[in-house]
Amino acid sequence: MPQEISVSYQAIKSKVYRLIDALVVGEKSEAEVQESVRRWWSLIHPADRPIAQKYLLMVLGRSNSALDAMGTELLSVSGCESAPPRMTDPLLPTKRMRLVERAMKENSVRTAI
Repeated sequence: MPQEISVSYQAIKSKVYRLIDALVVGEKSEAEVQESVRRWWSLIHPADRPIAQKYLLMVLGRSNSALDAMGTELLSVSGCESAPPRMTDPLLPTKRMRLVERAMKENSVRTAI
């Protein structure tokens, strides 16, 4: 019998932050984090995926905004005159989120078939 996965906002936020922490401290590589997300997503019941996707995108968007804000502030207090384009281009977080949304939609379509 498949394991049931909670799709509450708090549960998804906790999963995302644990994976980020594992990547930051070197316990997992990017490929391992991606595989963990694939396995975790496959355990979510298809009927629960739309709400899980909504919460996941919210958490990723807020996390991304927080990281961008920290990076930008670090550059400003360290006296760097020009920030790398990654930090200053306001469209990049939006582009990243669109890519995440597209990947999630493609994954939803694949699992529904």
